[in-house]
Amino acid sequence: MSMPGRWLVTDARRLADPLPAIRRLTRGDGVLFRHYELPPAKRLALARQVAELCRRLGLVLVVAGDVRLARAVAAAGLHLPQGLIGHTALARRAGLRLVTVAAHDAGAIAQAARRGADAVLISPVFATASHPGAPPLGVLRFAALASDARRQGLAVYALGGITPASIAGLRHVPLAGYAAISMFSQA
Repeated sequence: MSMPGRWLVTDARRLADPLPAIRRLTRGDGVLFRHYELPPAKRLALARQVAELCRRLGLVLVVAGDVRLARAVAAAGLHLPQGLIGHTALARRAGLRLVTVAAHDAGAIAQAARRGADAVLISPVFATASHPGAPPLGVLRFAALASDARRQGLAVYALGGITPASIAGLRHVPLAGYAAISMFSQA
């Protein structure tokens, strides 16, 4: 499976209805379905809608933090928050082809590589509305972490404060791509 260059990250607070944003994606892009805050039945219902739309549009779908949900909607993979990187093997045993993980530091990147993850979403690169108090890594620190991750065989994605202008600031950092919420939610 080829890795998407762009990931839309869903978020119940900032992108309550992700379907319009998903419809604006192009074949081969990815959707990282989060919507953690929803009650389980509503999360499942929305995940089914997202999965069907992704199939129709030729998008790659990963579900965040829930192997059962990922399997229930026939997602390509699982996304693990940094605290759950150890669950990579569980995703593989469940037959999921793709495992992405959130990483905020070198230790998480090393753990992701050891555990056999395919990709890391390193964040927050820039100040972000998702985590308003989190100090951003900045371009230099992000570039160092990205280089380390690539040496360990991981695809690297930038996440956090991603805009067309901030992407331009990363043009010298070798990336597989980027992930964003609000950049894709704009009509």
